[in-house]
Amino acid sequence: METKNNQHIKCPVMHGGNTSNGTTERQWWPNSLNIEILHQHDVKTNPMDSDFNYREALKDLDIEALKSDMHDLMTDSQDWWPADWGHYGGLMIRLSWHSSGTYRSADGRGGASTGNQRFAPLNSWPDNANLDKAKRLLWPLKKKYGNKVSWADLIVLAGTIAYESMGLKTFGFAFGREDIWHPEKDVYWGTEKEWLAPSENRYEKLEDPATLEQPLGATHMGLIYVNPEGVNGVPDPLKTAAHVRETFARMSMNDEETAALTAGGHTVGKMHGNGDKSKLAAEPEGAGIEMQGLGWANEASGLGKYTITSGLEGAFTTEPTQWDTGYFDMLFGYEWELKKSPLGAYQWQPKDIKEAHMPVDVLDPNIKIMPVMTDADMAMREDPIYREICLRFKEDHQYFSETFARAWFKLTHRDLGPKTRYFGPDTPSEDLIWQDPVPQGNTEYDVATVKSKIADSNLSMVDLIITAWDSARTFRGSDRRGGANGARIRLAPQKDWLANEPERLARVLGVLEPIAEEFGISVADAIVLGGNVGIEAAAQAAGIEIEVPFLPGRGDATQEMTDIDSFAPLEPLADGFRNFQKQGVITNPEEMMLDRAQLLGLTAAEMTVLVGGLRVIGANFEGAKLGVFTQRAGVLSNDFFVNLTDMKYKWVPVEENLFEIKDRKTDNTVFSATRADLVFGSNSILRAYAEVYAQDDNQEKFVHDFVKAWTKVMNADRFDVV
Repeated sequence: METKNNQHIKCPVMHGGNTSNGTTERQWWPNSLNIEILHQHDVKTNPMDSDFNYREALKDLDIEALKSDMHDLMTDSQDWWPADWGHYGGLMIRLSWHSSGTYRSADGRGGASTGNQRFAPLNSWPDNANLDKAKRLLWPLKKKYGNKVSWADLIVLAGTIAYESMGLKTFGFAFGREDIWHPEKDVYWGTEKEWLAPSENRYEKLEDPATLEQPLGATHMGLIYVNPEGVNGVPDPLKTAAHVRETFARMSMNDEETAALTAGGHTVGKMHGNGDKSKLAAEPEGAGIEMQGLGWANEASGLGKYTITSGLEGAFTTEPTQWDTGYFDMLFGYEWELKKSPLGAYQWQPKDIKEAHMPVDVLDPNIKIMPVMTDADMAMREDPIYREICLRFKEDHQYFSETFARAWFKLTHRDLGPKTRYFGPDTPSEDLIWQDPVPQGNTEYDVATVKSKIADSNLSMVDLIITAWDSARTFRGSDRRGGANGARIRLAPQKDWLANEPERLARVLGVLEPIAEEFGISVADAIVLGGNVGIEAAAQAAGIEIEVPFLPGRGDATQEMTDIDSFAPLEPLADGFRNFQKQGVITNPEEMMLDRAQLLGLTAAEMTVLVGGLRVIGANFEGAKLGVFTQRAGVLSNDFFVNLTDMKYKWVPVEENLFEIKDRKTDNTVFSATRADLVFGSNSILRAYAEVYAQDDNQEKFVHDFVKAWTKVMNADRFDVV
């Protein structure tokens, strides 16, 4: 920056933000709680009008025209990035796959449903090299159809149409993914500071894939799944098979789905590693401004047969643009030996291959090239379980095609949520267990009468509130799973979770279930209504009459509709809202509370008001007094905040997660607390919210804000009424 006197001065704008080039409060105090993840998708980042509704916009989308244009795009090769064999299918499948494949079942984060691949760090991961070109190829379609189709939908549709274009009968496709406008800062990708760092950083024991750090799914920073050359780049198909099995399991895929996806992904397309890697320029986020967001520029041509992506080089099958049996014919038709690509990457090559079985060069059909396989492909051949599955696929191509089509649909729709969020004529009618189906419930009943019946039961206010909260708190906005709809809290595995206090839960359900049956409503509705009855009673005890909004129509899932294994990751290991932390969990309680609040879609203010209200109501796990900063438990008062901010008290640590609140004059212990309580006084942002609710003139505001936040949690999964 220069003045008119050509004097250089420092630009007053802080560059870099939360990077190594910028000095922020997070860098000064790295251990401070990062509240910003609760505000990352604030409306300020969204360029759309406040009344824009993507679901409404989809109604004006000419879906058949879009699909037709997408089919045409597949074979419309562009000089600036020519298609392999004149077909962009392999590139578009990889785009869709790598967008979807970041999903992990542990926390439901990652996946394709937000279009997050447009932003860093994903847009610049080594495993996503050259996918920036795929998005630029799609841009004319996004430009043409505009707001009627999101980038997230377009990216997933591209891979599905690519498979159709090459001959696969797909299982279906649903629109409904809504774009975000800012990177997802809440997703933990690992602690490494180096792309593709050694796997040991992620494992307690590398030889035991199950010890991969939770919630991660990939074996290296910057990869979607596993290293294609082998574990830590060392070829060993059986070791690779174990890592493939674990990483796909963390995406909720079983062995058959894993084998189908591996084989189906490599039935078409090729790998790229023919050139000089030293001539590659920076990734999109590191490229010069003149690159306009494109990365990995090549000083050489870098096009066609000279493209560099993974570093491995070659096609997998004889006809890489056709959906056929070529993968299995090649995998089991030859013996294989270890070789290296032109870039020095390990890959497998068939011995004594017939020239007729060799694919042709991507640019010159007169040249035959050697087919190759990755170590993961060899795992399909050498692992006994995968081998048996793949041989079955080899003998029954129709079965393989159907299995793959279903697995591809699951891969690309896993984080879209329940079927009520699906849109479009190609949405499958079949209910799939991984969609967590819930039948529609009754909406035609007298809510007031049911509430009166619940209020007259022998259930306490606290019992009702806790049961409703425990039922609803499982919701994850990351993949739209969990929540109160379906009343799965009464089914395995949820009914036996420690955090749900099984004995107390069974007692409460023993009262609510007969009431639901009497009035012909779902247990799910009865549970939420019970919680509302309790909240209204607590507010009334504080002198405030308020009716908690209620949306009827929840249904009850059955045990047959519930995949027990897939629900296991939803079990709360901690719940700061109820001051619960499972023994052995070593993460700070306030960080776990923040994580749950983010998954519930809460703002920092909503998290604050809910914690304060649940504490004074007495909703702690097993009735513990930790954080109950009041002498009138059961009253929805602002006492938690009043006493938290009162300087007549001092806060004394007793052990790592236990504190005593003492009267400064008498030194008597008045209250006890955990870190999940005291963070609302120690963190400057949370304290600002706490002070609002501690004010003498904000008792009524506190109750109204609590009810709004409570209702938001109770209705978080009500996609059936969107």
